[in-house]
Amino acid sequence: MSSAAIPSLTPAEVLSRVPADALPAPLATLWQQQAQAGAPLRDRLEVLADTLSILGRLNVDAEVLAATLLDALVDVQTAVAKAGIVLPERLQVLLEGQRAASRVWALHRDHGGGRNPEGMRRLLLALVRDLRVVLIVLARQLARMRDAGRLPLAEQQALAKMTRDIHAPLANRLGIWQLKWELEDLAFRILQPDDYQRIARSLDDNRSGRERYIEAVIAQLRQALAGHGIHADVAGRPKHIYSIWRKMQRKGLPIEELYDLRAVRVLVEDIPACYAVLGLVHALWVPIPSEFDDYIARPKPNGYRSLHTAVIGPQGKTLEVQIRTREMHAQSELGVAAHWRYKEGGQGGGAAMDRRIAWMRKLLEQAAEAAGEGESSPLQGLDSELTEDRVYALTPKGEVVDLPQGATVLDFAYAIHTIVGHRCRGAKVDGRIVPLTHVLKTGERVEILTGKTAEPRRDWLLPSAGFLASSRSREKVRAWFNKLDRAHNLQEGRALLERDLRRLGLLHADLTPVLPKFNVQTVDDLLVAVALGDVTPAQVGRALQDLERPPAPPAEPAVAAPPPRPAAPPATGAGVVTVQGVDNLLVQLARCCQPLPGEPIVGYLTRTRGVSVHRPDCPAFLRLAGREPARVLPVEWGRAHVAQDVALLIEAVDRKWLLKDITTLLAQLGVHLIALNTEPVRQGSGRVRIRGQVRVADFEQFGLLLARLESLPGVESARRA
Repeated sequence: MSSAAIPSLTPAEVLSRVPADALPAPLATLWQQQAQAGAPLRDRLEVLADTLSILGRLNVDAEVLAATLLDALVDVQTAVAKAGIVLPERLQVLLEGQRAASRVWALHRDHGGGRNPEGMRRLLLALVRDLRVVLIVLARQLARMRDAGRLPLAEQQALAKMTRDIHAPLANRLGIWQLKWELEDLAFRILQPDDYQRIARSLDDNRSGRERYIEAVIAQLRQALAGHGIHADVAGRPKHIYSIWRKMQRKGLPIEELYDLRAVRVLVEDIPACYAVLGLVHALWVPIPSEFDDYIARPKPNGYRSLHTAVIGPQGKTLEVQIRTREMHAQSELGVAAHWRYKEGGQGGGAAMDRRIAWMRKLLEQAAEAAGEGESSPLQGLDSELTEDRVYALTPKGEVVDLPQGATVLDFAYAIHTIVGHRCRGAKVDGRIVPLTHVLKTGERVEILTGKTAEPRRDWLLPSAGFLASSRSREKVRAWFNKLDRAHNLQEGRALLERDLRRLGLLHADLTPVLPKFNVQTVDDLLVAVALGDVTPAQVGRALQDLERPPAPPAEPAVAAPPPRPAAPPATGAGVVTVQGVDNLLVQLARCCQPLPGEPIVGYLTRTRGVSVHRPDCPAFLRLAGREPARVLPVEWGRAHVAQDVALLIEAVDRKWLLKDITTLLAQLGVHLIALNTEPVRQGSGRVRIRGQVRVADFEQFGLLLARLESLPGVESARRA
């Protein structure tokens, strides 16, 4: 039933479509008052009523209907907060899921649909904690598509494009066929009206007529099967217009040569019964010889098994009959040969995504059975017990990047392109600078800061450093170093190994006895393996310790007087920063945001101190630029770099030798320590906050420092203060 057929409704009438016990009385009263007062609604009341009607046919529980009604209010959170009402937790989860879905729609709209609609679909499934949200968004989209004729043509096309890219494939994956075919047909009718009308005119009957024909065929086939003592389930469907068009395009056939415009499916207990039914069908109707496929004897590459035959059915119309066992059908619908996989031609979203989809589809089937028997819906038991094993992060342009769980921003850079990873010097997540070891969460937007030359670091290959979680990323880094000459790899491997062995007191240990452990012939081969990341320095150190070569006893850290404060860094001079191509102006680096060579900068012309250089996101600069935008100047780093001071903030678990490990790391990286101060986070919490002032060469060195600090045992976070 289209929304156009629904008469004009009042808020009270829409509210009556939700069970009385679904919403607590205060929430029901609040919703009705807001709607009657003209509060902004996401859709017309008629569309909302149609959405609730569609959900009712899907046998959803009262909680889903209540969440749909509440989310129809654009400012529902504000209204609820003002009224002092506390939402039940499960309702909050459903509302949060709909807001997450809205963010996906916004990404799709703002970036013209993007080049990766599959990524958008996976992002949606990963973002929502309760998969019932998917039912709500599908039902709402179908109601909006039915009502799309009221919209301007441009809005109709945008709505239809989103439906084609995201909603219809989701309905297909979840097995909600009654929504899937209508979503596809409605989108097809808007996006390709000429093709739609041409196919509709070519069909010898409308859809309702084809459905009546299928019902008559099913009745005749059931009677024949019963007469021969064959117990079987028979179902059927007429092919919808968009599916007909896709098959015509895929096979290059005219509509007259398609034999599955009408199809029935027969499910039996075993394989012998499949062939018995085949013989009965061929005896009942005249078979079309060229249209028989035995996928039981010769399964499809994805494991799909079934018998397919086409016959001349009643009234001389062609009819496709599919025959399979119930086990084959379960595998086809929910297993590795899932229908959506070979219809969409994709590889799916991994094992966890398959589990989520299969779990949801089984619950939908149980919900339909429970509704038929008058029992409570199992959908009420939905939770987030099935966690996703993938992370879906976003590029600045809104494209979705699929990464393994635990992936870092450096993994993200390599997923974009190998050269982007090689040139990566830093990253921003949701506008905030993070270390390269930052572990990404689904939905985060990542901007990679790159240098002009490709210079991956060997530290990236060390698992203990936490730079890379993806084996594909590590292979790309390893391949880079494989291209370097052997002498260079020897030098780098020796430097990496000596650094760790010095810490263990094994600097002068003989490496020959451990060579067999790493399947190498010479010490030089071992050093090259360390340089390429095939062997870590820690593994070599443990192998030496296993040979009972005890390290020298570590010296107790002495309490030394604080080092004298070094002289201030030289003032920024010519060549450090250039202003509009000129490098002889007075330039000062702003103390408020402490920009470092290599990161984005912008200039502000002061009245007495020349050009002050800030980071573009510096709050002080934004205030000044807002008052006098004419004073903003483009600046860039020059060739001559001067070490800069930057404030550092570390939060860590208090432990023995924590400060020693931090200062040792600073020395290894060549970072000058100016000041260090430690204070407890809370008395008795066991955690400390360390504030420091360090002098670094550029933004790249500072990013490496943050990453290495976070890899130290007990360090929870390290960032610019």
